[in-house]
This record gives sequence, structure tokens and C-alpha cells, in this order.
Amino acid sequence: MENTNSASNNFIRQIIVEDLQEGRVDEIVTRFPPEPNGYLHIGHAKSICLNFGMAEEFKGRVNLRFDDTNPLKEDQEYVDAIKEDVEWLGFKWNELRFASDYFEEMYNRAVRLIQKGKAFVDDQSADQIRETRGTLTEPGKNSPYRERSIEENLDLFARMRAGEFGNGEKVLRAKIDMSSPNINLRDPVIYRIAHATHHNTGDTWCIYPMYAFAHPIEDAIEGITHSLCTTEFEDQRPFYDWVVQETEMENVPHQYEFGRLNMTNTVMSKRKLKLLVDEGVVDGWDDPRMPTVSGLRRRGFTPESIRSFIRELGVSKSSGTVDSKYLDHFLREDLKLKAPRTMGVLKPLKVVITNYPEGQVEWLDAEINPENPEMGTRQIPFSREIYIEQDDFMEEPPKKYFRLFPGNEVRLKHAYFIKCNDFVKDENGNVVEVHCTYDVETKSGSGFTGRKVKGTLHWVDATHAVPAEFRLYEPLVLDEAEDGEGEFLDHLNPSSLIVEQGFIEPNMKDIKPHDKFQFFRHGYFNVDPKHTTEDHIVFNLIASLKSSFELPKA
Repeated sequence: MENTNSASNNFIRQIIVEDLQEGRVDEIVTRFPPEPNGYLHIGHAKSICLNFGMAEEFKGRVNLRFDDTNPLKEDQEYVDAIKEDVEWLGFKWNELRFASDYFEEMYNRAVRLIQKGKAFVDDQSADQIRETRGTLTEPGKNSPYRERSIEENLDLFARMRAGEFGNGEKVLRAKIDMSSPNINLRDPVIYRIAHATHHNTGDTWCIYPMYAFAHPIEDAIEGITHSLCTTEFEDQRPFYDWVVQETEMENVPHQYEFGRLNMTNTVMSKRKLKLLVDEGVVDGWDDPRMPTVSGLRRRGFTPESIRSFIRELGVSKSSGTVDSKYLDHFLREDLKLKAPRTMGVLKPLKVVITNYPEGQVEWLDAEINPENPEMGTRQIPFSREIYIEQDDFMEEPPKKYFRLFPGNEVRLKHAYFIKCNDFVKDENGNVVEVHCTYDVETKSGSGFTGRKVKGTLHWVDATHAVPAEFRLYEPLVLDEAEDGEGEFLDHLNPSSLIVEQGFIEPNMKDIKPHDKFQFFRHGYFNVDPKHTTEDHIVFNLIASLKSSFELPKA
């Protein structure tokens, strides 16, 4: 596999190089630590590529570790999906770990904090704790239970574990400094009561560590050398270091923060993505409109295109916003030599070639991929009746319209010149059939140079055409709605999915899910794995052929 982090604009890589050269670490150990409370999205893919890529480049180790400390939101479905996504992206972990593997160790470390006078049991409610936490400019207020004795705290914490108290009755808080300018050090909660079945430990526990407390302990237990996370955790680094020090962990990991991936017209909140699923706005986490890894996979993006996209972005401290069309560019680059070319008509309009012999079928040669001649050729049928796109005919065309209209001649891709002579309308005035004649001397590949035409149309032979459904996508969420909380679902793009019923070439009748093609003039399409059956082929538009987007200048 190519190095996904070799770009010069990767400051994490420079840190690792210096740590190895200076002897601060002997072996690089990283981890990808998702919470199994939803599916991974494109932002997580950046973290995956970074953690796995660094371990791979420096011949280190990497763990896939599930931070499963909240049984109220986690599920085995998410665990399985995350494992599948990481493997699909092309990475392998050295060890599979769970935060829940360390619950006993975390409990013992919390007891050690109590014994040192560094933690206490608080009876205040979540609202009361929030109200006394202070603000960014004003210090918080000490809990009235902060000075409980070590003996009382040990007893209460043991009884919390034994299940004597209900949800929310008590919490365990670190005892640090309620006047600290860093709000994360103002006696944060490190354990809460949750009488809920855990996907991994069942009903063994009824108290669970908070993520901010559990995470540094997990890193220390696993001997992680470079704990990589996004910049929103930067303010939590002092607490991370405090936990490692005060719980007296043997290994001392270090946290490094990098800028998260933000993209235009793209939601990067698992809470909002889950809301889209729960409200039935999409047909699941793998809906092709979703920015989830499974959604991108179903839509047709390749792991190579995603890795190339992330590699080109590099790794920095800043969290800028990337044009979502940038990812489409890497998809085109990856598929332009791989994807077979073909023709599909999305909005069919019948054309009758009146001077072509009735009942005759002619098989024409067409290259499979002109940019990759080694892929060979295919044969496509041609007869008296074909389908073209409705948009490729106009009764009264505007200037510079070079497609089909009365009296105009165009080229049929891989076939002949045809000239429009007449057309038929239905009772509503819609054109339903176009009558043309063809010139047998103009056959593609014959070397005809007698005259030229300005328009070239794609088409499908009507007699042999295979019905297909085409799903065309636009961004599901508009940028102006992305930040809205209460009105989030009220500002979705009504044109995010448009479905067309059309036809494809007959040589495609045996295609399989995830097969990818470039349809002439339309774009790159993927055979949908969820809705395609033997009798019903569904294509997802991955990306158009061209984009107005310009690549950033170096």
C-alpha cells in the first residue's frame, strides 16, 4: 500500500522522526480509538489514515480500540461496522482492544485517587454540578461534599459499584482546582452510575468511567507512544496528563492534536447523522448521501481515492474547510484508467431511423476505455430504433445548441450521423418520438471526412436495451443549515436524491454490485449493492465527469 502520510505537510510525522532520532521512544505505537456509538464518517478516515499510516511507515504497532465507556449509546452493530470500515480502507490492526477490557484496572486506579485525596464522591445532581462549574472567565464553586473523608469516599464508591444507588444519585469527581482557568480541571466527573447492559461486559458493571478519565489510562496500559487526536481535545490535555501522573501509570503516553477535517455541505456530527437515520431522512447509515465510510463505499468511492484525498490534505494544527468537490477529483483520478466506458440513457426519448432496414441488427465495435487500450473493446447493437436523452432534442433550440433538432445532423457515438426530419407529440404536447435518417457512409471508424458535425450523442439500442435505475445525488445538507441545532432537519436539500428510470447497453446485464463505470457525458456510477437485484439494476452517481472546482495551488 502507498504511504498515506508521506506529504511534507505532516507535522506529526516530523515529531515521530525526532522522537526516534533522540531516543525518546524505541518503537512507535498508535491507536485508533472510536466510540461505538455510530458509524465512522470521512473525518474519522483522516484519523485512521494518520494512526495506521504512521505505525506502518515506521514499522510500529497500531491498535484498534473501542472506547466503549457509555453503554447507553453503544451497540455491537457499530463495533462490527467500524471494523469493516477500517479493513475496507486498507488497514490492519495489530491488536483489537476495548476500553471495557480495562474496567477493573480503571476502578482500581480511581480507588488510588481516592486514597491519595485526589477524588471524592459527590451527591450533587448533574445540573447542580453544571451550575457551579463556573464560566471561562469566572471560577467555579467547591462542592459541599468535596471534603468528605477518604474512608467515606472509599465506602461510597464501593457501594456505587455494588449497585446501591440509582442513576444520577452520585458521581465520583477528580479533586483538582475549581478556580483553574482551564475549565476541564475544575473537579471533572470521572465515574457515573448507569444501570444499563453493556454490549461487552453485560451487567457486570453499573458504574462507568467517563471518556476523559478512561482514555489516558487505556493509552498508558497499551503503551501508546503518540496519542493522536483532533484539536478540540487540546484543552483536555492537562487533565490527560494529570490522570496519567496521579493514577501512577507505568507508561507515560503523550497526546498530540491535529486539525480535524471539515468539508463544505457535509455534516461531521455523529449525533446529527444518527438523527438523519432515526428520522428516516435517509435509508440507513450507508445511504449514499451520508458522509459515512459505509455511505461513501455504497455510493462508489474507492478506498484508494479516499486515502489519496487525505494524503494530499496533509496534517496540520489548523482545521480549515475543504471543498467537498475535492474528494470527487481523487475519485476521477483513481477510476479514469480502471472504469469501463459505456452508454446509458437516463431520460429516454425514442428515435426511429426511418431509412434503416426493419429487423436488421448491426454490432458495432467500441473501446472499453480509450485511456487504457489494454482493456480491449466491446460490441454494442444498433438497429432501427434507439433511445437518446430527452435533453438531446429540442423543437426550437437556442443559439449554440448543437444536438438534435429539426433539420440538424449529429453523430451517434460509435455509430453513424443521423439527421432529424420529423417528430411526434402526445396529447399534452410532449415530444415522444423523433424521426431521423442515417447516412451509411458515416459509420464510425470508416474514415469518413466528407463533412463534420458539432454534436455527438450517446444512445442505447431500443431492441436490446436493459432497464436500469439511476440515482443522482447532490449534497444532503446545505452549509447554511449545518450549524443549526433546532432547525437542522428543516433545511435539508430537497434535490439531494433524484431517481431516473432509463436504459443501459445489453453487455452490462450481468454486472455485479460495486462494479463501476463511466457513462458517456454523465459521470462515474457504481452498481448499488443494497437495492440491485437480478431483475432490477440500480446505479449510484459517484461523481460527474467535470467540475468547476479548481485544485489548490501548491
